[in-house]
Amino acid sequence: MAADAQEGAVIVVVAANASHDRRSAVTLFSRLRTAKGQADPFPIYTALRSMGGVSPAPWGGSLVTSFDLCDQVLRSRHWLEPDKRWRDQQGPGTRWNAPSSREMSNTLPALNPPDHTRIRRAAGTFGRPALQRIGRTISRTTDQLLSGLAEQLHAGEADFAALVSEELPVAAIGDWLALPTADRSRLRRLTHDQVFTQELLPSASQLARSDAATAELRAYFMDLVRHRRTHPGEDPVSGWIRTWDAIEPDRDKADEAVYFLALFVLLAALETTSSLLSIMTLRLVEHPERWDTVATRPDLVPAFVEETLRYDPPTHVISRIAAKDCVLGGIEIRKDDMAHLMVGAAHWDPARHTDPERFDLQRKPDHLAFSGGIHYCLGAPLARLEAQTLLHQLVRRLPRLTLVRRPAWAPRVAFRRLLNLDVALA
Repeated sequence: MAADAQEGAVIVVVAANASHDRRSAVTLFSRLRTAKGQADPFPIYTALRSMGGVSPAPWGGSLVTSFDLCDQVLRSRHWLEPDKRWRDQQGPGTRWNAPSSREMSNTLPALNPPDHTRIRRAAGTFGRPALQRIGRTISRTTDQLLSGLAEQLHAGEADFAALVSEELPVAAIGDWLALPTADRSRLRRLTHDQVFTQELLPSASQLARSDAATAELRAYFMDLVRHRRTHPGEDPVSGWIRTWDAIEPDRDKADEAVYFLALFVLLAALETTSSLLSIMTLRLVEHPERWDTVATRPDLVPAFVEETLRYDPPTHVISRIAAKDCVLGGIEIRKDDMAHLMVGAAHWDPARHTDPERFDLQRKPDHLAFSGGIHYCLGAPLARLEAQTLLHQLVRRLPRLTLVRRPAWAPRVAFRRLLNLDVALA
């Protein structure tokens, strides 16, 4: 009887602690969703980490802030993407059953094996020939964009994000996919709205914007696929059509499969890469000694890109669901429960990185910015190529730039985006 009472007391204490942790998490996430929190989320991440490597999320599921545990989940076959089956189980009226979310469940990042294996094989990769071709576009476009930036800087200040970071990725992927130049501004705008369905806690209005953008992107790319079917070329879309025609006898299903690949490539290539370019440049210009270091040591360009990806990655949250009942970081997780991997917090985990708040070019590259395991980012080589090319040319062609004012950030938690990056000649 005494043992039963003691066990009951332990259960009460654990439940009380969980309730307390959830209340603490609510407070921290309220701060994370403010303009101040989005501009500098790292003190909030420190507070989240103090609750443990795994802690309860305010809305259910778990938050994972430990680097090693995030890495473990990403590499484990026992953790899955929240796929169509899982989203359907969440019921009507949830964010997971919004039209844009259902559409995204058909794209490569939301698939689990064996579907993921089959689609990734059909998609191919950014191999050497593709990177060489895109690299020429990146080099040429970077030169043109920096010329335009220099011209505006001589007249005063300039918004680097608008003039360079937003333009380079859409030019690179647009040229590769052979998208009409006139369409690229529209596609860039649609990706900014579409990404809200992939956010951590999208509002109803944000989901509505994402739904509308997703519908417009579907119409655009389905028209593109049908046109490429009758006017094939040497571009990837035409290649995917040939690949899928050999796999899928139903032409309508084949066309839709190609559409989902094109949609995935566009979204992955634009949103996070433009954020990487802006964040990298922000880290460069906010401390004059960093510019001088890279200008005199161009061999440090790759290290600067990797440390940017560690210090403040474009994606701060990656979500997974448990394939079976398990224990993570000492916390029991039930099958189909969701774990939000707080990558931005994990990158500042002092158990993994010494002095994580220091931007250190001598640090060995070690980050989860491109996810991990079977879902490691298909476009990682392209993102690195764009960032390194831009940084090389920037410090070589222009005198040192200075930050005019602190930038504003988009109202997001998972997907970082600077709304402006105003710079001037130092």
